[in-house]
Amino acid sequence: MRALVLNGVKQMELSDITPGTLAPDEVRVTTAYAGICGTDKGLYAGLPGSADAVPPIVLGHENSGVVAEVGSNVTDFKVGDRVTVDPNIYDGICEYCRTGRPELCDHLSAIGVTRNGGFEENFTAPAAVVYHVPNNVSLRAAAVTEPISCAVHGMKFLKITPYQKALVIGDGFMGELFVQLLQAYGVQQVDLAGVVQEKLDFNQQHYGVTTKYNTAQGDEIPADYDVVIEAVGLPQTQEAAIEATKKGAQVLMFGVGKPDQKFSMNTYEVFKKQLTIQGSFINPNAFEDSLALLSSGKLDVEPLISHELALSEVQSYLNGNISGVSKAIAKVSGAE
Repeated sequence: MRALVLNGVKQMELSDITPGTLAPDEVRVTTAYAGICGTDKGLYAGLPGSADAVPPIVLGHENSGVVAEVGSNVTDFKVGDRVTVDPNIYDGICEYCRTGRPELCDHLSAIGVTRNGGFEENFTAPAAVVYHVPNNVSLRAAAVTEPISCAVHGMKFLKITPYQKALVIGDGFMGELFVQLLQAYGVQQVDLAGVVQEKLDFNQQHYGVTTKYNTAQGDEIPADYDVVIEAVGLPQTQEAAIEATKKGAQVLMFGVGKPDQKFSMNTYEVFKKQLTIQGSFINPNAFEDSLALLSSGKLDVEPLISHELALSEVQSYLNGNISGVSKAIAKVSGAE
């Protein structure tokens, strides 16, 4: 079958490979779409993701498709079912799994990171991490269930009430998801800070952003927010997130920085304002909520998918040769 194989740092090749063996508790999925995210860019460049990707490996951890085969022990899926797949697989026996924090699992494995993923015509996954896609959700939209679930996991750390005023820093795909999520969770006012005026205007016109700040043009963000979500991962935006808070505020540090990256903050302000600063890693137990949000219409993601690529174009995108991308997905097969 056709697969885009990562053979080394910044080395990808479209190859014919032998499909993996299907275990009794697994499902084989014909990939319809595979999302491409910042983690894939990092893995392509040799950086760690949720776990280390050891070449040769097929990336693609954001996937949707159609069930092509089921293992002998699988009863909840049948051939032809439309599905999406949570890539993260936990051991279930380490300290973190046994204390309700599986995302911190000592032996985390992941489809598209430690085992072959969606940048191939079909892949296998444990049935336990496969989810039915609602009839009113397209496979194109379902391909981004995984990034939605990461954002939903982050939302679970926040104490959200309607009176709050929230700020999202970052006008990329994840920031745009958080704009919609905060409103879906009942926050009365959601503002957005970014650097691309067209995106800021679009989110105000289509997704209900109240106030927008173009920091590239020098717009200043007031220290007036109950909730701040940092969705960039740069030191300057992480510092800006802390500085935008009012007393008693919560800051979700969602953006992924480089492994050796640091930022500075005024620790007295953290004390004086009684701030809560929270990290968020991957997406445990969040797919059901994510699919419900898509099915209900409270999340509208297809307008945020700016590029649909062929597998043969993915490496060019990872090399930075395709500009103006908000969110890219690869169309792997015609399965719908």
